[in-house]
Amino acid sequence: MTENMENQENHSPSESENETSNVNSFGLERENHDLIWVADKVNQVREELARFIIGQNETLELLIAGIFANGHILLEGVPGVAKTLASKVLSKTLNVGFSRIQFTPDLMPSDVIGTSVFNMKDSSFSFKKGPVFSNIVLIDEINRAPAKTQAALFEVMEERQITYDGHVYPMEFPFLVVATQNPVEQEGTYNLPEAQLDRFLFKVKIGYPDLDQEEDILRRYKKTIGAADLNTVKAVFSAQELQKIHNVMEEVIVEEQLIKYIAAITHKTRNHGKLFLGGSPRASLSMLRASKAIAAIRGRDFVTPEDIRFVTVPVLNHRLILTPEAEMEGFTSEEIIKEIVESIEVPR
Repeated sequence: MTENMENQENHSPSESENETSNVNSFGLERENHDLIWVADKVNQVREELARFIIGQNETLELLIAGIFANGHILLEGVPGVAKTLASKVLSKTLNVGFSRIQFTPDLMPSDVIGTSVFNMKDSSFSFKKGPVFSNIVLIDEINRAPAKTQAALFEVMEERQITYDGHVYPMEFPFLVVATQNPVEQEGTYNLPEAQLDRFLFKVKIGYPDLDQEEDILRRYKKTIGAADLNTVKAVFSAQELQKIHNVMEEVIVEEQLIKYIAAITHKTRNHGKLFLGGSPRASLSMLRASKAIAAIRGRDFVTPEDIRFVTVPVLNHRLILTPEAEMEGFTSEEIIKEIVESIEVPR
């Protein structure tokens, strides 16, 4: 009997160790499998985007990261640099609802969120939802509309709901705004309110293609007279798969020294001599979410300082306001952000 007890005691730790080993091994395999699956989906999206967009690799990576981080995206560039095209192709890779709103100076808030409609049969009013009630909402030339129309987006962009006549109408998952705008110096545009700008995860500036890319564009479309046929874009994600990606992102590890790194960058913007307005806590949270999305896109379950540095400019450039003196001297927010990032020691 004593011998049997000794055998059981000797055997029990082995079973426990095997059980723990299997659990750890399973967790590791599951984690790797999820990251491989995410990487495969990202490659599929890139392939679809590359069929219509030449170059702009950094822009496209930020667009995908914005989708993964469940953040609104603002694209800025002069007319004709494929802002709207990139937005539409990206939205079609998601098998979810899509709507497009063309902002104009005479657009009313009710044209965006909806309005009450009188029903003559029962003499009652009912709420007719506007085009903002969709999953992916493309707002073209967002800075063409005046302030009262811009204000209609404040609640829905932050809280993902609309309050109308005392009733709350929540948005379905996912809900993302992808907006385009021309530079503010273009005629007929309005400056977006700071409160609205702060609701965008990224502001991505799209410039002109270089000479080789311009030639590639001409070669690709030399036999085409009409517009690109976007009906050929393949849907890569469903709403359920996008939710799974968000779950994977939540498991991405951010070390304590990187938390301090993000906080130091944002804090420095609030104490910079050339900045009148620095980044808000929402800016820090946006930097955290965006860096986790970039890490997942690049196949890692942990964030590196390079991920944070990659997203710093698009996260902060629309949130900062320069002092009048800095503007007169010709400084830009991008230059100051890069200066701040270079002045802070990179965690090792």
